[in-house]
Amino acid sequence: MMTGPFLRIVSTAAALALGCAQMSAHAAPLRADHPFVGIWKITLPDGSCSETYRVRGDGTTLVFSNEEVAESTFVISDQPDKQGFYKEVDTLVKDNGKPDCTGQITTPGRTVTNYLVFHPEGDMFLMCVDQTMERCIGPFIRVAGSEI
Repeated sequence: MMTGPFLRIVSTAAALALGCAQMSAHAAPLRADHPFVGIWKITLPDGSCSETYRVRGDGTTLVFSNEEVAESTFVISDQPDKQGFYKEVDTLVKDNGKPDCTGQITTPGRTVTNYLVFHPEGDMFLMCVDQTMERCIGPFIRVAGSEI
């Protein structure tokens, strides 16, 4: 078991790394017409639960999912890649510790990378694990635009 000064150094280094990771997740404000900014809703296929995502232009989100209320920071590419995907890296910073639509409880500090592809009209998108359409969830439907 580690004790004493070494443990404090390791703990301090871990805390600094986590702080830096959270700070790096903060992006410069998104352009006003970025397609991701707005309020989005996704409903489970059986209609039993919905999630609402409030995506702000300052690089933060507020998510409501079943009993869960969560806040995250994100960075997203300004333009899509050649295949039409926006790379998005999301870091959970706060969570109320209650279950989401899948029954899971999410732990702050978790970072995930997703690839978003938007419908040409901008009113829906899919969230994918990689830059293919093979492993995606959605559609996320726009509830409100960038005026939020």
